[in-house]
Amino acid sequence: MNTDSYDAILIGAGHNGLVCAATLAAAGKRVLVLERHHTVGGAAVTEDIIPGYRASTASYLVSLLLPEVVQELELAKHGYKVLGRNPSSFTPLPDGRSLMMGPDEGLNHREIAKFSARDADAYPKYEAWLTRIAECIEPLLSEPPADLLPLPASWRARGWMARFRELRRGGRLYRAIKTLGDEMPQAIELLTGAARPILDRWFESDALKATLATDAVIGAMQPISAPGTGYVLLHHVMGTAGGARGVWGYVEGGMGAITQAMAAAATARGVHIKCNAEVAEIVVESGRAVGVRMVGGEVLRARAVVSNATPEVTFRKLLPGSALPPAFSAAVERIDYSSASMKINLAVSELPDFTAMPGKAEVGPQHRGTIHISPTMEYLEAAYDDARRGQPSREPILELTIPTSVDRTLAPDGHHIVQMFVQYAPYKLADGLHWDDLREPFADRCIAAVNQYAPNFAASVLGRQVLTPLDLERRFALTGGNIFHGSMALHQLFSMRPVPGWADYRTPLAGLYLCGSGCHPGGGVTGAPGRNAAREMLRDS
Repeated sequence: MNTDSYDAILIGAGHNGLVCAATLAAAGKRVLVLERHHTVGGAAVTEDIIPGYRASTASYLVSLLLPEVVQELELAKHGYKVLGRNPSSFTPLPDGRSLMMGPDEGLNHREIAKFSARDADAYPKYEAWLTRIAECIEPLLSEPPADLLPLPASWRARGWMARFRELRRGGRLYRAIKTLGDEMPQAIELLTGAARPILDRWFESDALKATLATDAVIGAMQPISAPGTGYVLLHHVMGTAGGARGVWGYVEGGMGAITQAMAAAATARGVHIKCNAEVAEIVVESGRAVGVRMVGGEVLRARAVVSNATPEVTFRKLLPGSALPPAFSAAVERIDYSSASMKINLAVSELPDFTAMPGKAEVGPQHRGTIHISPTMEYLEAAYDDARRGQPSREPILELTIPTSVDRTLAPDGHHIVQMFVQYAPYKLADGLHWDDLREPFADRCIAAVNQYAPNFAASVLGRQVLTPLDLERRFALTGGNIFHGSMALHQLFSMRPVPGWADYRTPLAGLYLCGSGCHPGGGVTGAPGRNAAREMLRDS
């Protein structure tokens, strides 16, 4: 092909790659998307567990997807439909009690008051506090972060226009934080500190704190007492795609329906998407990315190359070592991909019948939201301690969702899909342990843990799909099995993501851009990295 056959080649048809491609194409650019699998979607796909039973293989709920992405790509026109959940959370406890929460303030007050009248009164104030901080921060996610670090010119040379843009972004950040007024110190603690002391300060009930705390560690190889988990807690309540802030929803047809809608939107704008097309390397000529070489040897050329892969895959597997400055390569090598997440998808013959809230003949409120198996704060800490020693948690933290409670397109009548997100299942295991040996026994342990709360659960399982961190890496090229394309710890956020000084989706190699979750603002199905990257590319064109 000629050098000018495409304006951009996208590596990877995950959701951010599709958003980036569609945004570029809407501006008249000629775009090719290459996907190594047989279908688009990356980690946001819907597949059969067993014939007739379909589940969201990896990513499983939506809330963080930018409203701008939904509107600009006209996703509803292409089949995207969010199914709200009410209630949104159910936590059964070993003593037979339970905590149920959702968008209904009256329900929340009654449920929390079973454990603490003080907490019931404090919870609306806590939600309002989180909302004020989220509304302050959210606009900053839709553009490159302000990079005010005093990095030397040898690290990255910037022209006066680039410096002016950084100062303007810095000004917006300053004004946004200033609006918090007297709450600024608390907000800074939330953005930089640990979740546990914050929750301990707000509440006294262990059941409530443990339910809220899971949002602080989901996808992270950190305990709730570690600095940085406060931001992970905030990150999980910033979205509104579920119908209200912090309320996560199902997508009709599973998460694959999102990426299928994105692919349809991109195709309607003229994007060419090619599946079963694996890239072997990024072609570099005269210090510039000029295309890609496919596994079969074919070379495809373009004015720009955009990678939706992790920084590790992009910079250390698809590029020759000499293509990047040594200091940058060293920074990439230091990126933390520590992970402890696992996904188990189950086809079941009946609903779980919880001792704390019996009922399996019909969908009840206990089945609609996220079901938390994490009864106490010490339970969460102990689960991490096992992982820290390189062992899967003896008593794992489990988040169960039953999408068929509201979406009947996924399983036969009367039968259901149960999606189980597991913490902590460490990617790095102790000597002598390997996930290929532990996969099924640990899945059995997770199912048995649910069975303690719903005694019919284990016997109801008809089929299962088990994805360890190693499987997530093999299947979706998620380095270290990290669902966020890199830890969301403080040293890897905002202007330091993926590495300090390179948070604007550009790279030291001319013509090469990043658009995946390894960029600002990080993980989750947001579409923000893809949209932001496309807008920066258009600025350069």
